[in-house]
Amino acid sequence: MSITITRFAPSPTGTLHTGGARTALIDFIYAKQNNGKYILRIDDTDKVRSTKEYEAEIIADLHWLGIIEDDRYYQSERLDRHQFYLKKLLDEDKIYLSKEEVTEEGQSPEVIRFRNPNKVVTFQDAIRGEVSVDTTDLGDFIVAKDIDTPLYHFASIVDDFELGITEVIRAEEHLSNTPRQILMWEAIGAPLPNFAHLPLILAPDRTKLSKRKHADIAAIGEFRKKGYLPEAIVNYIAFLGWNPGTDEEMLSLNDLISQFDIKKVQKGGAIFNQEKMNWYNREYLRKLSPEEFLNKAEPFLSEVKKLPHYSDEQMRKIVPILLERIYVFGEIETMYEAGDIQYFFETPVYQKDLLKSQEFLAETIKLLEAIPENNFTAETVKQAIWDFATDKGRGTILGPMRIALSGKEKSPDPFTIAEMIGKTETLNRLTHAQNL
Repeated sequence: MSITITRFAPSPTGTLHTGGARTALIDFIYAKQNNGKYILRIDDTDKVRSTKEYEAEIIADLHWLGIIEDDRYYQSERLDRHQFYLKKLLDEDKIYLSKEEVTEEGQSPEVIRFRNPNKVVTFQDAIRGEVSVDTTDLGDFIVAKDIDTPLYHFASIVDDFELGITEVIRAEEHLSNTPRQILMWEAIGAPLPNFAHLPLILAPDRTKLSKRKHADIAAIGEFRKKGYLPEAIVNYIAFLGWNPGTDEEMLSLNDLISQFDIKKVQKGGAIFNQEKMNWYNREYLRKLSPEEFLNKAEPFLSEVKKLPHYSDEQMRKIVPILLERIYVFGEIETMYEAGDIQYFFETPVYQKDLLKSQEFLAETIKLLEAIPENNFTAETVKQAIWDFATDKGRGTILGPMRIALSGKEKSPDPFTIAEMIGKTETLNRLTHAQNL
């Protein structure tokens, strides 16, 4: 019995597309479900557009998502094998040198064309069922510019055969390539792999997801920069075109390996929903301990940590408040730029007229002074002044209190802020407001 081997074969001519990541994920899951191997093959035959920078970024993004290959190959390092099969097919007259049209320079170039048997090709697709295509319309298609320059499709079928790929799981856009590739596999005497063509991921406007048109959601690197968790991305993209058939939505990579069924993937395109993606990310953020949260948020805390009175202890205290207001770590930077974090670490600066009224600050201070230091919580602060605020008008009491503690008209409730900054600092800020 042969081992199951899948492959993801990106070209390092750009960053990792969200659809590519979904394809790699399903290739990885399928291999692990069947105790097989998942291969990463870098299809770098495009010498002009391929770069080492893109290659490194693609690999880093895949590994960040937890998609770790068992083996890695480079198509450019396998040219001798591509040449072997080109020479073999030339000897067998299955491919031939073809004179092309005269160029502007007056030269008549030669290419290598495949001698098309002009037959109907039929194959089974795990998602689409039986597919039949008459290949006559393809004509005698080009497989190489010359013996040293095989085209991508020929190099790909040689590598799939020689690397023992048993499952070709890829995007729907490659479906039209399958008939000509089957002809080439048959020509070199290779057994056909099993096929599964995944539905496209569509943008919210139902067009094909494009890095040019939909930069924010079409490249995995953008999610990484904005501070998404890889677990959330894996969970969400696995659900694009598939679900477990239950109400369960939170599935880890290990859960997906045990529950994913490629035969239940839908045929139609799956629409990318940014709000749903954000929901997933927040749910995963909420599963983190404060220590885990801050550790993963580290790249987004550089400005916060420059505050004169910054402390890790205080930062841990405000994690619950951050979780109520952010979907991704990058929004911590946005909060900082808006001045919505500084007041947890330092006395805010604001204009006196923002207070509107200072009439009852003295009474507010007196009520809060009665709370023991070791029991100064949002709940005890609220209990201490709630009846007073209700009697005098909540806006009249709580508005100036909010301004005094945060310097802002919109902020978390003043009871929560009071607990976060402690009794002494709360009373200092209220006294400062009273003395303005």
